[in-house]
Amino acid sequence: MKSLYNRVLYYASRPEAPWVLFIVAFLESSFFPIPPDVLLIPMVLVAFDRAFYYAFLCTLGSVLGGILGYFIGMLAFDSIGQAIIDFWHLESKFGILQQWYQEYDVFIVAAAGFSPIPYKIFTIFSGFMEADFFQFTVASTLSRGARFFLIAWLLWRGGPRFKDWIEKNFYPLTMVGTLVILLLLVLVKVLMA
Repeated sequence: MKSLYNRVLYYASRPEAPWVLFIVAFLESSFFPIPPDVLLIPMVLVAFDRAFYYAFLCTLGSVLGGILGYFIGMLAFDSIGQAIIDFWHLESKFGILQQWYQEYDVFIVAAAGFSPIPYKIFTIFSGFMEADFFQFTVASTLSRGARFFLIAWLLWRGGPRFKDWIEKNFYPLTMVGTLVILLLLVLVKVLMA
């Protein structure tokens, strides 16, 4: 895992880095273990003027990879989808997710897309549960875009001094953001009941 992480970092300053970022974002949304953030951050630090272009590529790759995960769940859950769940030892979480998904469906996808929770679980599960494809795509685009553009904006705005701070605090910040989103969704659901 560490050598894979180092290889991803190596590509940050290479001319082919944008393609690698797109591919990593695409693969991470359905089965790859390393989040694209680890490549996005050093790429933005190398070229601040391309920060939002990189965030766009990351978002596009992630959403398209999420769509692949959706179709894995919908068309090939018993073979490929279950193998991914088993490989990451997520069986118990999968059962809990079925219960939550019946009530909150794509809102969960939106929260997972922004947070450090493994997004791939939710893309595969959305297909398995045959979630509304349009809503799934919109939720994925908004949440993944918010995450990657937030990173790009913070780095663009703060420069290199924020690199260490973001790497240390981004996941706790996204967890807090996710909790706020979930609380708002529950509040909306209670008010609409």
